[in-house]
Amino acid sequence: MPASSRLCPSATCSLAASTQTHLSPHRRRRRRRLVSPMGQSRSASPGSSRSSSTRWSPPALRFDLGMLFGRQQRPGGERLDLGNWVRRVLSRPLQPPPAAGREVEVEAEEEGRDAGNREEVEVGSVEADHLVVMVNGLSGSSSDWKFGAEQFVKRLPGKVYVHRSECNHSTLTFDGVDLMGERLAEEVRQVVQRRRNLRKISFVAHSLGGLISRYAIGKLYEHSIGEESCRNMDKHSDEENMYGCGKLAGLEPMNFITSATPHLGSRWNKQLPFLFGVPLLERTAAETAHFIVGRTGKHLFLSDRDDEKPPLLVRMVEDCDDGKFMSALRSFKRRVAYANITYDHIVGWRTSSIRRQHELPELQLTANDEKYPHVIHVSTANPEGPQQEDSVDASLADSLEEIMIRGLTQVTWERVDVCFHESRLKYNAHYNIQVRTHPTNMEGEDVIYHMIDNFLV
Repeated sequence: MPASSRLCPSATCSLAASTQTHLSPHRRRRRRRLVSPMGQSRSASPGSSRSSSTRWSPPALRFDLGMLFGRQQRPGGERLDLGNWVRRVLSRPLQPPPAAGREVEVEAEEEGRDAGNREEVEVGSVEADHLVVMVNGLSGSSSDWKFGAEQFVKRLPGKVYVHRSECNHSTLTFDGVDLMGERLAEEVRQVVQRRRNLRKISFVAHSLGGLISRYAIGKLYEHSIGEESCRNMDKHSDEENMYGCGKLAGLEPMNFITSATPHLGSRWNKQLPFLFGVPLLERTAAETAHFIVGRTGKHLFLSDRDDEKPPLLVRMVEDCDDGKFMSALRSFKRRVAYANITYDHIVGWRTSSIRRQHELPELQLTANDEKYPHVIHVSTANPEGPQQEDSVDASLADSLEEIMIRGLTQVTWERVDVCFHESRLKYNAHYNIQVRTHPTNMEGEDVIYHMIDNFLV
């Protein structure tokens, strides 16, 4: 603004008036709204409708948070000042740390929550003396056996007490079969200590859980007087011949049941079906599995060589310094292997049923029993013939699989072959056989019922 205008306010008013004569009525009104505050006289009366200040001041930032939730306006028209509210919150003194007594209360609350979680994975009658331990597979959790546990208790009321193992879940299943087996053995010991009325024990395991259970029972096995006679007895499943063959954590072993468990590992042709038996893919998987699933990958592909020892799965077919694996397995009255004939792209038929290729029965996709529409074939004895002791399958890459087959078949296995050929989700057979999620995997309900109906109580 020129100096003359600052000295003479009337010049400014005359200049503004002359400028407005050249504007349209619309622009004139708009300009009047914009410049009128600047042209106000400082001596304007207090009762004037226009502000007496030459500067425009924004209204205070005030709003009522309660209006957002439908609350009535504060009495007297008051509104919450956000700035004052923030200052009051920040000015509050910090709470002192809890006293020693309060820390004890917090720990007690956490222990109470843990106890509640423990009760969720244990179901059954308090009077039941038969402990059933259910073990999940790779990347699984205790919830995988929720349907199975409920059905065991429902169909065997007052007879079984089911504990779903929770010590090996999600990424903890990458730690290796030996470490997971140690954790499972300790978990079983704790359950037995809490429930003094238990007298019998059984294991029901899915996929990798079968290998974990085999290791755990080797650690839980306790020597008994009749052990030597059991080791030398013929291969029969008569219950009378199995008494006195040792105990597990002080309990009498009854049933050892696995479903879709890679007993022979995942190393050879079509043992890991989604690789389609391509040698290059199988070699690559064996060399890189430990990058994905840790030590567990080495154990599954028999690539572990700790202290120049044979692979762990090979050592687990005999009694050794690591544990009494075969003595523990022999002490059970029943050993059952449920296996998917096809559509299981994670565990092959041979490794889950502990058979050589030529010992597999003729492929059959439909069941004969309407009660169990997915149970195709049941075998209650090991394959017989001279090839079982004297020959090695020509398709084997080396003799490690043959060593494991001979070791595991020192005891009798019941083999139950399952097929989901007519199921809606047949390509999810690996989890259908367990009913991992209900109702998604409900097609496998009859397999669970088959386990229960043939269960030795």
